[in-house]
Amino acid sequence: MPRSTRAPLPDGYRFQQLAPGDLRDVVTLDAWAFPTGKDLDALASEPSPLSWDRVVGVVDESDDPDAVPADGAVPVRSELVAMHASYPFARFPVPGGTVPVSGLTWVGVHPAHRRRGILSAMIDEHFRRSLQRREPVSALFAAEPAIYGRFGYGKAADDLRVTIPRKAALRDVPGASDHTVRIETSDYERHAALVEDLHERAGADVGGSGLNRPGWVGRETPELQRYFWADTPLRRDGREPERIVIVERDGEPRGYTTFRRKLDWELQGPRGRVSGGEVVALDAAAARALWDVLLDLDLTDDVHPFMIPTDDVVAQWLVDRRKATPTLFDNLWVRVLDVPSALAARQYAADVDVVLGVHDARLAGNSGSWRLRATAFSGGAEVVRTDEPADVTLDVRELGAAYLGGETLVAMASAGLVAGHRPGALARASAAFAWPVAPCSSWVF
Repeated sequence: MPRSTRAPLPDGYRFQQLAPGDLRDVVTLDAWAFPTGKDLDALASEPSPLSWDRVVGVVDESDDPDAVPADGAVPVRSELVAMHASYPFARFPVPGGTVPVSGLTWVGVHPAHRRRGILSAMIDEHFRRSLQRREPVSALFAAEPAIYGRFGYGKAADDLRVTIPRKAALRDVPGASDHTVRIETSDYERHAALVEDLHERAGADVGGSGLNRPGWVGRETPELQRYFWADTPLRRDGREPERIVIVERDGEPRGYTTFRRKLDWELQGPRGRVSGGEVVALDAAAARALWDVLLDLDLTDDVHPFMIPTDDVVAQWLVDRRKATPTLFDNLWVRVLDVPSALAARQYAADVDVVLGVHDARLAGNSGSWRLRATAFSGGAEVVRTDEPADVTLDVRELGAAYLGGETLVAMASAGLVAGHRPGALARASAAFAWPVAPCSSWVF
């Protein structure tokens, strides 16, 4: 397992393990890093999604003459000026399998302490802790995409945002009308277990192919569950309480979607908008039944679901896709922390025997040549260090981009980011790393 480099914190700063009692300070810092007009006391009263044993702060002691006692005792904590945290995803879906992933989150630096190297030190500390926990991959959603590439994260997945007019024409799907529909106010006690079961099953077998959707991570901790289901006025932003649609066939739940509506009264009459959450179904008929509900709610004009995969069924059903104004967004960013462990954890879409030359500026143990052997759609890939010359060379950033199968090595080679050195090797490696199902996470962490 590679050792992490350690960019030092600047003089006068130190890392501080944070705890639930620090929540008010965490919320205050977060409001400095990500400006908000919401009341801080109200934010601090909301359920926290954080796993506190994985929350690390940076404190500033440079202006505190009493911070380091003369007897050498541990200094008292001073002002919290930066922090990072991670979520423990023990079953993060990758092509054909799962791998422990450290979900980097809540990364922020107070604006008065920027440009001093604090972020670099925090990222290296995150790498160190992740490797110590034997998590060979880190993933995140990037508030600012330009930041994370320099730390070796590659854009590994996209999602589609669409605004679909009410009653938009969709292609027919046999069996959709066989479903019964329940529309209820969402509730943790009533719906959480059903939602997580359907979410996991839908991601494990997409379209009856037997193939999983990489990146389709669940809310694995009690804290994330409580946060996901919290439905407070602060979350609603003037919209109604969260609703849930459940479609069933012969009494068996086959899909769900969550949504909120907001109604404005204009001179021309009521104008409503449906804000969609997840739209999750076990098959096409169930998905069509869900969309029949979303696209025919009274007093509404359009629905804009949040983060659907680029190969989502509704994008294929729209008779006039242009009217949905589809927009592509970056979804998951992936950082490979342990090359052999990460590559051995996934399956490949074609037989492959290739030597990858990897460069990693922050984790030197990843750099070098790695021979990857795998049989198509089969577990047990072999990844070993070798002295053989590389067939394909790439930076760890591009390896992360290709890891979930959403970005191809050939496309990155055409941009000058990957190089092939043996005839046919690049094409074969690209075909192997690709995955027939588009990677995507259905929620932001």
